[in-house]
This record gives sequence, structure tokens and C-alpha cells, in this order.
Amino acid sequence: MSEEILINVTPPETRVALIENGIVQEVLIERSSNRGLVGNIYKGKVCRVLPGMQAAFVEAGLARAAFLHAADISSVNGDKSTDITQLVREGSYVVVQVVKDPLGSKGARLTTNISIPSRYLVFMPNSTATGISQKIEDEEERQRLKAILQEVSEECGLKGGFIARTAAEGIDAEELRSDMLFLQRLWQSIQEKA
Repeated sequence: MSEEILINVTPPETRVALIENGIVQEVLIERSSNRGLVGNIYKGKVCRVLPGMQAAFVEAGLARAAFLHAADISSVNGDKSTDITQLVREGSYVVVQVVKDPLGSKGARLTTNISIPSRYLVFMPNSTATGISQKIEDEEERQRLKAILQEVSEECGLKGGFIARTAAEGIDAEELRSDMLFLQRLWQSIQEKA
């Protein structure tokens, strides 16, 4: 499989294309005047809880308070409670990730279900799931990747869930292990700063 990344940088925007075997797989465009917030992680303070909407507004240092729905809050103890008053309180602090940019008069949409991508993996600190990209169709390869992720997690005592991305196909165990440890260290760094 041949892979290429094409990057075009001009003052108003940056364009990146991922090409696999001559076929464009992904195109990303980022305008310098309007950089998105999606994927950014913040420590925010719950400023308002609205039980009727099952939502809360969070001050996270953005232009306006951001929206956090009860369904987007991961529970520490695995309880599936969706009552917002049981999940957050006014004045409490939460680590959140932007899932939707602010639009018009509405603030950004947030989640506490953090996901941190790397080249080969996606790390989900508030999950225990192990997953494999659906684009990896070879069942033997899927099982190999799943075994590596589970083995390294147990061996290194890693907390959280991992998803193997399409780029992980055919990658050796040591490189995946290195990626997993990098993501774990990155999450620890985020927690320390929060």
C-alpha cells in the first residue's frame, strides 16, 4: 500500500490530502482566519445546570459558555444515569472536549468522552473498549491488532480504551506499544495541567 500526504499552505488556508494507492482518502482544509475548536480539550467550570433540558453550560475560556448535554457526560462509575443533576453541579470543574464549533449565537458543544488521536490509534481515557477500524477487513489482522492492544494495556497497566485506526494495519507490535504509551503520557500531562 502506497501512502502520500500532500500539503498546500497559503496565507488564507492550509490544505492537506491523504492519498492511499492513488485514491484520495481524506481532505482537510483549515482557514487561518477561522480555526476550528473541534478536538480541543479544556478544563471548564459548570456555570449553569438546566434540569429541564438535561444540560449544563460550561465556561471554558471560549467567547461564550459552551453546551454540555447529559448524554455527553461519561460516568466515572459506569452508571448510565442521564439525570444532569446527578452528573454535574454548578461551580464544579470538568475536563471537556469540543465536538462542535460555536455557530451564530450558540456556544460550542462539549463532551466529557475525551478521545485523543495519534497516527495509529485513538485513545479514550474514559472508556474500557478496545476497537478496530471497520476499514480493516482482514479478520486475522483485526484479531492480531486487538490482541496487541489488550496485551499491552494489561502488561503496562494502561487505563482507558483504544481503537486501532486504519493506518495501524500491518504495523508491528512494538510501534503500536510505543504509540499507546505516548497517548497515555499525553493524557497524564493533560490531567496534570487541568
